[in-house]
Amino acid sequence: MKPRLCLMPAALYLLIFASFFHSKLFAQIPPVPPVQELVFRSVNVIPMDGEIVLPNQTVVVRNGVIHAMGDEGKVQWGKDAKVIDGKGKYLMPGLAEMHAHVPPSDDVEAMKEVLLLFAVNGITTIRGMLGHPRHLELRASIQNGSVIGPTFFTSGPSFNGNSAPTPQAAAQLVRDQKAAGYDFLKIHPGIKLDAFKAMAATAKELNIPFAGHVPSDVGIWNAIEMGILTIDHLDGFVEALIPGKEQFAEGSHGLFATNIFEEANKTHIQKLMDALKKKGTWVVPTQALAVRWLSPQQNAAQRAAEPEMKYMSPKTVANWVRTKQSMEEGAGYNREAMPQYIALRNELIKACQDAGVPLLLGSDAPQVFNVPGFSTHHELRYLVDAGLTPYQALYSGTVAVGKFYGRSEWGSIQKGAPADLILLEGNPLQNIEHIKNIDGVVLKGKWLDNSWREAVLKAIADKKRKEESLP
Repeated sequence: MKPRLCLMPAALYLLIFASFFHSKLFAQIPPVPPVQELVFRSVNVIPMDGEIVLPNQTVVVRNGVIHAMGDEGKVQWGKDAKVIDGKGKYLMPGLAEMHAHVPPSDDVEAMKEVLLLFAVNGITTIRGMLGHPRHLELRASIQNGSVIGPTFFTSGPSFNGNSAPTPQAAAQLVRDQKAAGYDFLKIHPGIKLDAFKAMAATAKELNIPFAGHVPSDVGIWNAIEMGILTIDHLDGFVEALIPGKEQFAEGSHGLFATNIFEEANKTHIQKLMDALKKKGTWVVPTQALAVRWLSPQQNAAQRAAEPEMKYMSPKTVANWVRTKQSMEEGAGYNREAMPQYIALRNELIKACQDAGVPLLLGSDAPQVFNVPGFSTHHELRYLVDAGLTPYQALYSGTVAVGKFYGRSEWGSIQKGAPADLILLEGNPLQNIEHIKNIDGVVLKGKWLDNSWREAVLKAIADKKRKEESLP
């Protein structure tokens, strides 16, 4: 008999990042020319504070923030400003990837690669979900401008059955990570309920949030009640629809309940939504992970042939192929039923939107067939497929992120907001696919034009081709 599907994310991340560890610096990327003042003229602005487009606007960026915005002809700028013709184009806030992964290793160059892939795709903020001590240095380097990359929020190394085996160990790990300066705590499977309780109590005492998975011994109701800030992957959601199966033996339900989802009783969805809303729990669906890994919509070979895979190591892509094939060969995997599994996840995402449970944009990259930056665009498509409007999907990666971090000016285009912007060839409010048609990115006031973006992508692709011949 084939083994039941019980692959756990912590082990998979080691596979995903293994090919980064021995990489060499890719070809020299041209420097980004310094610009004190940047002006977009005659551009259509999508401010994201409402489902509107402001036509024929002038937007002035100065010293990394939006200095002024108004109708064309009514806004002034300096004679040395860099002026960009935005006629027929659309300017919107940069996106956040709220379930990102930066390689958890000492290889800083591998980290920079991932950051650049996010940046060229208009991802201007990331939340790193598997931390490492070097990430604290990286975060500081991004903040001081010595490294080009999105604003970086990082967890510490994850809390799991090995790192937090007892209540005492869990509480101490919270204290250690708070003292080290991590932004939040990442929860992985494997933590027992008593250790989780100690972690949650200590985290509340020290005012550091915790987020991520719902460990099987804890169960979703306990995780919500004890204050988990975000539940990622819809982890535990399906179990919440099957009374008596909310807590279970690790791995027995398959990955994200793929082995038991047909038992789900949808009449319990409202109870779940009420609990999430009452406790202020945020949800990061990572539907791209489900569709691109778990769904048989495209097989592993077809996924591996997608153009964006050239920006990943051939060894990484080969690992992804084996991971997807192994999952599909598991005894608990029902190929014919998987479309219904994806449909159930879509229904849960739409229920969150309708119930006012706040959603955050996140795809889990790099993860199985999710290339950094590109997968965030896929996630927007899948959110729309789940029933969200393009505006609602974009909101989860812009304004919602500002609310999540308590910064009302983030994720919008308004005076005083950070100059993290995307210039697009088409209107994504009409067609979410236009998010891929990028004409340039503003990252902390720096203009990343298409020639720079193309140079970065070419350098990474060339480096990956060379890695193909390495042992």
